[in-house]
Amino acid sequence: MFELHHLTAMDQADWLRRGEVSPLELANHYLERIERLNPGLGAFTTVTPDLARGRAEAVGGLSRALPLWGMPLGDKDLSARAGVRTTYGSRLFADFVPHASDPLVSALDDAGAVSLGKTNAPEFGLPSYTESLVAPPARNPYDTDLGAGGSSGGAAVAVAAGLLPVAPGSDGGGSVRIPAAATGLVGVKPSRGRVPTGAGFSSLGALVVPGPLARTVADAALLLDAMVEGGEYSFATRAPSWDGGPLLNAAVRGEGRFEIAVMTTSPWDSSYDITVSAEARSALDAAVRELSAIGHGLDDLALEPDDTYGPAFRTIWQAGAANIPAEGDELDMLEPLTRWLVARGRALSARDLGQALSTLTAFESSVIRQFARFDAVLTPALALTPRPVGWYDAVDAERNFEQQVQYTPYTSFANVSGLPAITLPVAVTDAGLPMGVQLIGRPGGEHTLLAIGAQLERRFAWQRRHPPQW
Repeated sequence: MFELHHLTAMDQADWLRRGEVSPLELANHYLERIERLNPGLGAFTTVTPDLARGRAEAVGGLSRALPLWGMPLGDKDLSARAGVRTTYGSRLFADFVPHASDPLVSALDDAGAVSLGKTNAPEFGLPSYTESLVAPPARNPYDTDLGAGGSSGGAAVAVAAGLLPVAPGSDGGGSVRIPAAATGLVGVKPSRGRVPTGAGFSSLGALVVPGPLARTVADAALLLDAMVEGGEYSFATRAPSWDGGPLLNAAVRGEGRFEIAVMTTSPWDSSYDITVSAEARSALDAAVRELSAIGHGLDDLALEPDDTYGPAFRTIWQAGAANIPAEGDELDMLEPLTRWLVARGRALSARDLGQALSTLTAFESSVIRQFARFDAVLTPALALTPRPVGWYDAVDAERNFEQQVQYTPYTSFANVSGLPAITLPVAVTDAGLPMGVQLIGRPGGEHTLLAIGAQLERRFAWQRRHPPQW
């Protein structure tokens, strides 16, 4: 039986503009699914049905030319929305209600979206899995014994299970791409500076940028265009009818033949034992076969060995936790991993931090040089299949970090180098789990990644795959 969530976000936007469904009808459809399915999935930490319905009615007075007019979304629980409980994934903020909204939240409102609540995230977004002490874990809808990755795990679960058409996330080391790959979605990390309301420059090392999670490449581009044009760069100058932004147009056309490198090395190889699973290798091989059949040029590439990357990234990760607002007894409210990060971060000297930043700046230049002759670089999205809930060591922080790296060795260096990247769900394991690949582009090269992604989507038709909750 047909239901509204069976439509792509693009189709839902079209139905909304043509009046075949109202914003309130669409919001009610998703709110019903959230009420019924969220308890077993942990996609949302807070649901705001009354606010959502009021907003859905209010957007009727806004221009239908807005790119997200009437589109249901969820705010990641690391983003403040005025008047709505925002926990940052931490018991320390379990009852916190902010008075002002973050710029990205306001930008998506300005684009006409309707927020249904807050999507699950781990404590302060630090881990690459979404399991915290303030909320139930985000469970993979393909197998609820498995996790959804992180830190945008709740957003990924919501989109994969049909609780939202698309969702915004944030990515400081893979936090959009990891959960997208684990749950069979498209996830995009934009270039540093691409999104005005979250350019990355406010985070240590300029690592964190917002990005979309979606079921199709075009749906991801639809949301990304709204992010790019949001905030103070508002829609006031937009033409009366909206026919799609530049990134969406690139995704819809899906044109071009490109030079693509294939790479299985990572900058973590010098620091940890990295093993690419048979499932990850199979997904990569499938993508290579189809890219070759399309007519792209393919060549092998290996990163130059660099034993400075791992220690420098660890330093930045620890230093980034140093400013978490917890003192004295409040530190006991933090989870063991976070407490360790805070303690290590606060013990660092200015010289330690300066050396780490300098090392990663040199690494950025090196990666851009090594990738310069290619339009995109293809890697596995994740080295392993989705990890079980509770798999990560909750006590030994060093072991926990090692586990995160071994699962996600290919994501963080795109943040360090500021390059755009997209994960694409090209394969399914024998056990029915999604497996994906990652494409990393040139600086500002989102158009190319979206075009290649659209070409692969036509061949793999991953938008037709759905978990049991669908």
